[in-house]
Amino acid sequence: MTFAWYGHLKLQEMKISNSWPLIGVILFSWGIALFEYCAQVPANRIGFVGNGGPFSLMQLKVIQEVLSLTVFTLIVTLCFKGEALHWNHFVAFGCLIMAVFFVFLK
Repeated sequence: MTFAWYGHLKLQEMKISNSWPLIGVILFSWGIALFEYCAQVPANRIGFVGNGGPFSLMQLKVIQEVLSLTVFTLIVTLCFKGEALHWNHFVAFGCLIMAVFFVFLK
């Protein structure tokens, strides 16, 4: 969802989508999100313990959030040069690692 939600901002920064109407930006974002959902929905379905997978719903959600925030951070730091990582961001990532640990704790 990172590409769908924030990719249009990079296009605007590159002066590609400045003249697009809002509905055009929304449709562009939905088009990107469709591909992301085509990967996420089957992954959740296959990974869910109720369908024979190894993960509970809580575990799937925590995995998804950690992956989303990691991808978001990479995109922001690589594509948007005005954004920088600070100490509090690293502390937040430490909390995410602890969340993964605790959600998988038996």
